[in-house]
Amino acid sequence: MENFFLTVSQFTDLSAGSRQELSGCLKRLELPKGHILVRQNTVCDFVYFVDSGLTRTYYLKDGKDVTDWISNENSFASSIISFITRKPDRRIIELLEPSVLFSLHYKDLENLCSKHHDIENFFRRLVSFGLVQLQQKFDDLHFSTALQRYRILIETHPTFIQRVPLGMIASYLGITQETLSRMRARL
Repeated sequence: MENFFLTVSQFTDLSAGSRQELSGCLKRLELPKGHILVRQNTVCDFVYFVDSGLTRTYYLKDGKDVTDWISNENSFASSIISFITRKPDRRIIELLEPSVLFSLHYKDLENLCSKHHDIENFFRRLVSFGLVQLQQKFDDLHFSTALQRYRILIETHPTFIQRVPLGMIASYLGITQETLSRMRARL
């Protein structure tokens, strides 16, 4: 749980009381590779903190899965659209490795936010951070070449190349697996 609070501290400082109440709402999960955290067309009730392991968020389009996001250690995974709107989403979240996660239920977070301004501030900043990341990914897909996107991935998440199947990396980058193979051969 220490990694969770270390990550939270990058967004905001929590009071001792807030930290204690938040600790009481976090559930530690040890789950195997392949476990589905969020199923397609369901409401996402949890925000997950990845203490160890790797998650992949994806959706199905024309019979193929499209990797939308990858979350590794010390980051969060959730279908944020579903979590916030309380509506089903097409996204699926699965574990790519055996993982240790901390989950926080929507109702617990709402209750904590209503009682503790610093927790509410943390969640607001976390959502804002997520929006910036999504906008950056959107911009990269529209304004960067495939090679530039691959280089950014290597710089920001160097372990993904060893930990994530190449087909999923290609999908995440918005390219074909053949294009990814050619780029890797050139580099």
